[in-house]
Amino acid sequence: MKAEVIAKLRHLNQEFYQRFSNSFSATRQRVQPGVDRILEEVPQSAQWLDIGCGNGNLAAKWASQSRKGIYYGIDFSQKLLEDAKKNIKNVALPNDLKIQFLLIDFLESDWLGRLPHVLWDGVSMFAVLHHVPSRALREKLCASIRKILATGKPFYLSVWQIQNSQRLLSRIQPWRAVGIDENEVEEGDILMDWRAPTPWDTKRRGLRYVHVFTAQELEELARGAGFKVVDSFYSDGKEGNLALYQKWM
Repeated sequence: MKAEVIAKLRHLNQEFYQRFSNSFSATRQRVQPGVDRILEEVPQSAQWLDIGCGNGNLAAKWASQSRKGIYYGIDFSQKLLEDAKKNIKNVALPNDLKIQFLLIDFLESDWLGRLPHVLWDGVSMFAVLHHVPSRALREKLCASIRKILATGKPFYLSVWQIQNSQRLLSRIQPWRAVGIDENEVEEGDILMDWRAPTPWDTKRRGLRYVHVFTAQELEELARGAGFKVVDSFYSDGKEGNLALYQKWM
């Protein structure tokens, strides 16, 4: 994928998560069932990095479960991080738990240098990887994550499976809507619109870049970054198949 197309897709998603942060955040007031399942096996005490933490719903759940250690959430949306900081104030924070949020674009070359210098006990990246444009950038990001994990520690992620929902499939828009030729994107890349009207976003339409992964594609990505897929399952939505979750080691 050409550098200018990657830049355009990154800007598209950055603009969306700033402009539509209110309506998006309103639909993300709890963690998804797949995340709940993963939390059952995460140790109560850990140094944890959450990439793409959004409005902090995982941080709030983390605190409500009386966990210990460090939860560190990063995101590129200032507005969503503001929501995260507000939301965490409504939860009783355990004495042995430290929660921090930081504005970081994890696709920037220096993002690792802005993190605390620790080897993390675990990293999570839920509903984020499918917004990273180009296979090359995804490979680079996953390889970076491998470097900051302590030996034998897990990386949990999820990606949307919109092919399992006729409702979501109807939201696919032509690439010409954002001035991109369909031949300039990669196989599996789609443009989705946002339809979650609220009192403050009644008429505006949002557009986001999404890459639709196959399970095999994710496994290949894991191997290329030095990981091994040790668990994989589908969850979320009415049919329980709107997201593919994996655990990499």
